[in-house]
Amino acid sequence: MEFSALRQEVLEANQRLVSFGLVTLTWGNVSGIDRKSGVVAIKPSGVEYEQLTAADIVLLDLRGQMLEKGLNPSSDTETHLELYNSFPDIGGITHCHSTYATIFAQAQRDIPVLGTTHADHFCDDIPVTRNPIEQEVTDNYEKNIGRLIVETLGETPPLDLPGVLVSDHGPFTWGSTASAAVQHAKILELVAHMAWGSYQVEPRAVPIPEYLRKKHFTRKHGPEATYGQDRDQDKMKDGDP
Repeated sequence: MEFSALRQEVLEANQRLVSFGLVTLTWGNVSGIDRKSGVVAIKPSGVEYEQLTAADIVLLDLRGQMLEKGLNPSSDTETHLELYNSFPDIGGITHCHSTYATIFAQAQRDIPVLGTTHADHFCDDIPVTRNPIEQEVTDNYEKNIGRLIVETLGETPPLDLPGVLVSDHGPFTWGSTASAAVQHAKILELVAHMAWGSYQVEPRAVPIPEYLRKKHFTRKHGPEATYGQDRDQDKMKDGDP
């Protein structure tokens, strides 16, 4: 069982965590899924990114059963699996301890939509989960972290709000692919940094109006999106950029 393309995609996504400056030591992981086969590929636990190869990427099914002998999967695997089983539209997941996102997680504070950069990529505030109760920690902690993320997202489509802060822990992000999940982790960290800085300049900073938030989000997402080149050119008026 090879799944070489999936393994390569997940390898490159994990390496991008380093190039994006999102990880220290081995504090992060990316996974991807082949939905047709139900095979999940994820970073092995504790392996340095510089030493990581495609052959090291661990393959599992959606029940967490390893599909071949090899390295142990990430300690966050059960969280990833819970999200894949709960969100059928996602194709990749990222977890890291990037500095500013983790600051908000440790402060147990949502990241409000203070500007249009946030609104371009996340439809609403980036929420923080509640704290797990003791039983949720002692009884399959990693799986319960996934359940907390699902609980926190509620009815919001996961691809409209592709990230959540786990209280006292750090961010989890996702996307249609492993690469997209990492991109959302980078954007979330940037948004968190901007929010932190905004509060330093103006502690009473307030979210942007809902109409402006919706305008910026729908410019890039959904049937009315106008950003980029993947749209019906016939709908464009002469002279539109």
